[in-house]
Amino acid sequence: MKILVLANRDLASNYALNLLLPGLQEHRVTLLLSSAVGGATARPEPLQQLKFFEQQLFNDLLFPLLERAGQGRYRSFAGLRPLLAAPPRVENAINSDESVARLTAEQPDLILSIRYGGILRDRVIAIPGHGVINLHSGSLPQYRGVMASFWAMLAGDRELGTTLHTIDDSSIDTGRVIATTRTALENDKSYLWNVLNLYPAGVQRMLEAVATLSSGDTLATRPQGDGGSYFTFPTEEELQAFFAAGHRLYDPTETIALAHTHYFGHSEELS
Repeated sequence: MKILVLANRDLASNYALNLLLPGLQEHRVTLLLSSAVGGATARPEPLQQLKFFEQQLFNDLLFPLLERAGQGRYRSFAGLRPLLAAPPRVENAINSDESVARLTAEQPDLILSIRYGGILRDRVIAIPGHGVINLHSGSLPQYRGVMASFWAMLAGDRELGTTLHTIDDSSIDTGRVIATTRTALENDKSYLWNVLNLYPAGVQRMLEAVATLSSGDTLATRPQGDGGSYFTFPTEEELQAFFAAGHRLYDPTETIALAHTHYFGHSEELS
């Protein structure tokens, strides 16, 4: 199959891509990257600090070092090129006439989305014959929108989840459910660590869905249940409640360990 993967230029997307792309090598895979999730509105200082650890630290500092030193076990975005049919490219206007024309010409059979920053509109959704599948890092319908794991942690949940679902229209996180995962929350770890820890199981469900479609079978899906809420980025007050509950958004020590073991070393697991 011809598979188009959509992701964001952040650490969690890169981590997920390093898990996903090796399992898609029998297919022709291309990759489009968004630059950010959400608009450029000012956000509270803790979220700006989180953005540094999620994006700037790796994209601007560590990935260039990795590319000069030689790729480790996990690859930078540029280092993923050998796993792709073409170099990855940034696309922040996927619904534009130019982008739709390009995608129509390329005619992917399937689109896979992980943390992509744009909302897909009908013209894009209609292109792939096998549709669009999104891996949401939260349990649906309970936690639609952004930073689902943050809201689950703030609510006192003991488990975090992922939901693999179809994208059938331009509404957000409302498609039919293909598969779910549940992972125990590690309270002594940061929000960022817990988000990354969701992807091994979630990506495996995505690979299983691709294998089902590749074999000519139809995916079993179910509609989402009732209820749930749509969440956006937390306010300063909500962040302070998160911190008061003993949670952290990030931990520099965890990030250094991740970079050392996965990108500059040979560890098999997040630690």
